[in-house]
Amino acid sequence: MKLYGYYRSSASYRIRIILHTKGIDWDYRTVQLTKGEQSSEAFKAINPMGLVPVLDTDEAVLAQSPAIAEFLEEQHPEPALLPPDPLGRARVREMMHTVGCEIHPLQNFSVLKHIKTTYSLDDDAVFDWCRKWIDRGFTAFETLASERSADGQFSFGDRLTLADVWLIPQLYNARRFELDLTPYPTIVSIDKHCQTLDGFAAAHPSRQPDAPNPPA
Repeated sequence: MKLYGYYRSSASYRIRIILHTKGIDWDYRTVQLTKGEQSSEAFKAINPMGLVPVLDTDEAVLAQSPAIAEFLEEQHPEPALLPPDPLGRARVREMMHTVGCEIHPLQNFSVLKHIKTTYSLDDDAVFDWCRKWIDRGFTAFETLASERSADGQFSFGDRLTLADVWLIPQLYNARRFELDLTPYPTIVSIDKHCQTLDGFAAAHPSRQPDAPNPPA
């Protein structure tokens, strides 16, 4: 199994968390977004959208992190990252998509590059843009998590779910864009706990082979 990704891609980060958490063997294939490798003919032959992550299972090639996550959940059901009941699964997916649909697309690498170039924005203006949309999504997620978390360790109930897998990479981005996290105490509490878990630690961008100065 091969994962095509980029160390700082939050969507790639999600899939790394799942692979490590479920103990799945996989090989890493770096796609350097800042060098435009995602737009090459070679990569678009793998994923016509020119986006990461892409998972090559040796039998099929899958793109889009929700589709990859659901496939891995079905093929490797332990530990389960979705609740057993339909309503619980729907609520976790609601939280996933609050991040994946309402925050992430608006601060995707290609979007930021486009608005910066088209509207002649400097880095401060781009950071303001990112903070606006992360804040909007985090405000909603904080409300949901404060109601649904059992103890401030996980987003839903008392165990790890895909809601946490989607949330933690977005927190990495929030810090990169210098968002004040004070208004989101439940989110910060969940992040503090998840960072102690081996699967999250191994998946962190700083520990990937394509990161600047990765640990030996």
